[in-house]
Amino acid sequence: MPVFDGHNDVLLRLMRGKIQPEKAFLEGDNIGHLDWPRMKQGGMFGGFFAVYVSSEEMGIDIDALMARPEYDVPLPPMLDLAPSQKVTVHMASILIRIERASNGEVKICRSASDIRHCLDHGKLAAILHIEGAEGIDPDLHMLDVLYESGLRSIGPVWSRPNIFGHGVPFRYPSTPDTGPGLTDRGRELVKTCNRLKIMVDLSHLNEKGFWDVAKLTDAPLVATHSNAHVVCPHSRNLTDKQLAAIRESRGMVGVNFATSFIRPDGMRSDDTPLEEMIRHMDHLIEHVGVDGVGFGSDFDGATIPAEIGDARGLPRLVDAMRRHGYDEATLRKLCYENWINVLERTWGR
Repeated sequence: MPVFDGHNDVLLRLMRGKIQPEKAFLEGDNIGHLDWPRMKQGGMFGGFFAVYVSSEEMGIDIDALMARPEYDVPLPPMLDLAPSQKVTVHMASILIRIERASNGEVKICRSASDIRHCLDHGKLAAILHIEGAEGIDPDLHMLDVLYESGLRSIGPVWSRPNIFGHGVPFRYPSTPDTGPGLTDRGRELVKTCNRLKIMVDLSHLNEKGFWDVAKLTDAPLVATHSNAHVVCPHSRNLTDKQLAAIRESRGMVGVNFATSFIRPDGMRSDDTPLEEMIRHMDHLIEHVGVDGVGFGSDFDGATIPAEIGDARGLPRLVDAMRRHGYDEATLRKLCYENWINVLERTWGR
């Protein structure tokens, strides 16, 4: 079964690695969760490749904090523009160089028809995505540059605050209503993305930011890697009211494989049954509709269930969904068709 995925952090992993990034990805380095050989083995033909500027200075043992029955991980401070831009350009260039070195096997997709072409011809369909707009200046000059480089999706914030808005902390148990939403600059960013037809990703935005985007946008509401708050009451997950708004907009939710957003107890443990993920899928299908749910793995950015392991394990997840009772037409929608369709509604053909 072909799989198109809503979120991965492989560019960050490759940037930190010791092997030339293009070589590590295209030939396979067997580190982390994905590279092109493992993606092909698992049927994963594409997805959103995130550019994310990390906060190296955090000095926080997130794993230890999230091992507690209840936790509230302190967020790092805002990042400065200049070093954030440097990292942003570096990570975007990794994907561009992968495309250039692939002899036509990898394509940075700028349209839904590009993705369909890759599916039909056995190529990797890569969407250049920004997770947290720390590298974008207040006047949005960098947005223009990134757009011309292939950027077609952006999450205005990661969980820490920036000049565009406020994200949700890693807090359990908690609602996503954790503080102020978009700033005036954030509203301008959303309006500009609407004009350019860049998808605005709602994952990591807090609830007020979610509703700020909903008021501004004329595009489908999309959360690339988020789960159902009713099933796991984590701040990163979406309430039924948010899911109803996504459904009304003909939008999309990508189910996050991160175990702390799956498990009802909010724990970060790879000993998490696939049935727990499918509970989220069932709830999302009920509240968003079968045409509005897909995968948002968070590969190379999270602790995922051991039964999946890495990209090669995707067929095990699909088999579990099949045993659960999803028919083949539903599986095709969840695995790839819904993502292509919502991007067509957002970008045009």
